[in-house]
Amino acid sequence: MALTAGLNHLGLAVLDLESSTRFFTEVLGWTETGRDPGYPRTSVTDGRVRLTLWQVDRTLDVQPFDRRRNVGLHHLALEVESRERLDVLHARLRAAPGVTIEFPPEPLGGGPRIHMMCREPGGIRVELLWPGV
Repeated sequence: MALTAGLNHLGLAVLDLESSTRFFTEVLGWTETGRDPGYPRTSVTDGRVRLTLWQVDRTLDVQPFDRRRNVGLHHLALEVESRERLDVLHARLRAAPGVTIEFPPEPLGGGPRIHMMCREPGGIRVELLWPGV
């Protein structure tokens, strides 16, 4: 029996707090629920998942995360409600400044799940997945 009760929030260190916050709020349609300019950090939510985005100290030797070399977050996977919504998001992501598309929507395994992968402006790999049902 698990002694925990689900994810409260996920904290992500990002290269550029403002562009990452805009990615979640303007591109994905999330809501900003908090801001602490003294740290600095923001909180964003889609109504089910809550993220805290933390600005890295750019006066230090900041290194991008390498999912094959570093222990840590491989990617953030977010579910979408329909194939159509995934296609809309793909089009929005292609047009969004600072977003890199790793691969467009494609079947996951043999399907029916469809997913895509991108890197948001702050450096976090984000997978968008339609479960196919």
